[in-house]
Amino acid sequence: MHTLSRIGAVGALLAGLSLPGVAYATPGGPGVTGKVIAQYTIGGNDYILREVTIPPGQATGWHFHDGTLYAQVKQGNLSHFDSTCASDGVYPQGSFLKEPSGADRVHLGQNLGATDVVLEVLYVLPHGAPFSRDAPNPGCDFE
Repeated sequence: MHTLSRIGAVGALLAGLSLPGVAYATPGGPGVTGKVIAQYTIGGNDYILREVTIPPGQATGWHFHDGTLYAQVKQGNLSHFDSTCASDGVYPQGSFLKEPSGADRVHLGQNLGATDVVLEVLYVLPHGAPFSRDAPNPGCDFE
């Protein structure tokens, strides 16, 4: 599928959804990778479609985002934890996630399964913002 069509398809799928804030992120642990599929700047925002892969037993690292993220779990099960160390969900293949922006939204995405987690993520960021900003571990002992 053409990359512009993929952005449109992901955007169309996610535009009407009203989902709880969830996670996922920038590569952090060993073997965690991110590949930009397409990137466009419109007005003051960057729209970046990216594939993120988290191997079994790995995590994104604690972080937050300057803009809203929309994702679909293409493979595996994503476990997400917020800054209180509480799980706010396990998202299986086919699930859609929405992650709001802000330093008060620190989180961690983990792959607790036996196969890679693959996410297709649409980042809507202020122009020039990084994919994520590192944050210290809030005191959780499972990372």
